Amino acid sequence: MEKASIRSEAYPSAPMKTIAPQDNTARDLFAQIGNTPLLSFRRITAHLPADVRLYAKAEWHNPGGSVKDRAAYAILCAGEARGELTRDKILVDSTSGNTGIAFAMLGAALDYRVRLYVPENVSGERLAILRAYGAGLELTDPAEGSDGALLAVRAAVRRQPERYFYADQYGNAANWQAHYRSTAPEIWQQTGGQVTHFVAGIGTSGTLMGTGRRLRELRQELQVIAVQPASPLHGLEGLKHMDSALLPAIYDPDFADAQLRIQTELAQDMSRRLAREEGCLVGTSAAAAVVASLQLAERVAERGESACIVTILPDSGTKYLSQSIW
Repeated sequence: MEKASIRSEAYPSAPMKTIAPQDNTARDLFAQIGNTPLLSFRRITAHLPADVRLYAKAEWHNPGGSVKDRAAYAILCAGEARGELTRDKILVDSTSGNTGIAFAMLGAALDYRVRLYVPENVSGERLAILRAYGAGLELTDPAEGSDGALLAVRAAVRRQPERYFYADQYGNAANWQAHYRSTAPEIWQQTGGQVTHFVAGIGTSGTLMGTGRRLRELRQELQVIAVQPASPLHGLEGLKHMDSALLPAIYDPDFADAQLRIQTELAQDMSRRLAREEGCLVGTSAAAAVVASLQLAERVAERGESACIVTILPDSGTKYLSQSIW
């Protein structure tokens, strides 16, 4: 995979501006990360008993439009604190879109150059956003997916380690720690400490691992449910089929209490239902998390138990409107 052809895009020629750390605009931008609303649903949960509740964190309210703002900001801050991220280095990583968008946004605000390795077949909207923020792009073989982009960025860093700050979202502990410190406490506060199940899709696994760890400390009997595609060939952008993928270093395959594998078609159907029945436009990875959460809720209801299930909607559907499901 490392030898796959990569199509490079040059950095935009616009001059870079210097933004002091105390700049109000940058501070205001960073202050918007986190504290996202917790949504409930009316129609898709109408068949559930009143004591089985389902909620979802609307992560598109972050300034970069996704849950990945949390991890990207934590990775950047940790890199600065260790002296590894400096103005003479290029922040580099592989991404299927959202983390890259977050890095590009933060890089623009803080005057860091950003280069991202991205599968060429990610949605056109995501590529357009990355270019708008001024990120340099290395487009990798679409057939190799996110793993191909990951191998390509690792090869680039090995060739010129002094040139890059490798953010390494799949192996950087700051990824899951961001959710331990922000996402989990928000869920605990927003549910009044009543959350019983946490459901999250697996990409880097940072959301699942960090949020789940902290919630389990707060409620020992809390159940953590991991969501992944049902097969290696799938259309759920941002999610990994762990049985066939390179495992992220921050991922513990034994951490979750259960693994729910969701078919692409079910997630696509749920994307349309959420938009047309709930007024909630989300991508297919978010819809897959809702499918899994509903399956879990129905099983809990069949057993006559109560539950407060919380899941994550990683982003909105506006980045996917060019896809055929619409």
